[in-house]
Amino acid sequence: MFEHTKYPFFADNIQFWYETKRAFGASSYGASEFGEVMATVNRITSGNFDSWYNEWNAIGERIFAEAEAQLFAGHRISARDSYLRATTYFRVSEFFLHGNPEDPRIYSAYRKSIQAYKACCALYDPPILPVEIPYENTTLPGYFHRVDDSNTRRPLFIMHSGFDGSAEELHGEGARAGIERGYNVLTFDGPGQYGPIHRERLPLRPDWEKVVTPVVDFALTLPGVDPERIALMGISLGGYLAPRAAGFEKRISALIANDGVYDYGVTNLGPVPSGQRAFVEAAARAKEAPEFDRKLEEVMKTSPTASWALSHGMFVTGTSTPRSYIAATLGYNLRDGIAEKISCPTLVLDAEEDVFFKGQPEELYAHLTCSKTLMRFTAAEGAGAHCQVGAHRLAFGRIYDWLDDTLGVSSH
Repeated sequence: MFEHTKYPFFADNIQFWYETKRAFGASSYGASEFGEVMATVNRITSGNFDSWYNEWNAIGERIFAEAEAQLFAGHRISARDSYLRATTYFRVSEFFLHGNPEDPRIYSAYRKSIQAYKACCALYDPPILPVEIPYENTTLPGYFHRVDDSNTRRPLFIMHSGFDGSAEELHGEGARAGIERGYNVLTFDGPGQYGPIHRERLPLRPDWEKVVTPVVDFALTLPGVDPERIALMGISLGGYLAPRAAGFEKRISALIANDGVYDYGVTNLGPVPSGQRAFVEAAARAKEAPEFDRKLEEVMKTSPTASWALSHGMFVTGTSTPRSYIAATLGYNLRDGIAEKISCPTLVLDAEEDVFFKGQPEELYAHLTCSKTLMRFTAAEGAGAHCQVGAHRLAFGRIYDWLDDTLGVSSH
């Protein structure tokens, strides 16, 4: 879908282009620099994962070294900004390496990205506080962004990503936009997401209420949190995960699905006619299905998006084959009345050129029985990409305007 479009970079590889646009988009809140991104991608060979890693890692190393020198010289703001950009470049560098989960570059880039971001956090006023949220027998990493250190009660916006984002990336995907508007913000990575999957290979799970409930418990121990005004947003696959959690966790006062997802398993099955779905699901779950396996191999060879999605999907779900990953995702849906359990006001975002979840926002919206709003973003306004990549100032202006009105927050 949309693979006929001409892209300014990587015209033959929509997945490389989308990740490039994502890196460009991080500049909205200072997490990248347009010129740095353009110089980097100009040196990358399209479709070559080693080339992608080498160039992004190189610029990450250079900007991180500059940040260290700036801090040593006492230039705290310059160092903060450089650390933030290095965070992005290191994270982007290992994006396409997950086909081999044992590749040491994956974990080296992760550690460097976290090191850079925590150095950045310490240089904000007030500092952004790294947190570890108790979860089952371990902890989930996150960050508490505060408007100030007065402990004044404010609405809290809890945010998480989805299939491949990170709590650090949420710095520019909602967190700092919230600070500008008087919201305290808690970002976190759940199982299968950036921190837990890199730190301890903790796999993704569909019953996300088991994740969000301990996060809300933890949030209520933080200073300056109004327990009557807690909003939750999930980005990308988080557009399924957050609604799933809100169906059960009733302390959530407002929900944003960015973009909305009703049935993640359907998106992985591709254009399967509804009458054949049961047959295809059975094949996905079967002990052996050689014809299905061959089709998946063919798709991975011809579609950069499918190749990346299936490789990364195995990485984050802890599965060993493309088919077992697809089988694992069949339980990621809001069917059987789960969407109808959501009772708080809900905003569903829909991007016109979404290459991953086309049609899913409308389906989620149709099943909601709560107070609901469908917010569309278009290519004509530069915001038509999945999760409005490249248009964060525009998107979060509208998201927070809706949230202000929903929670009764005065304008700032």
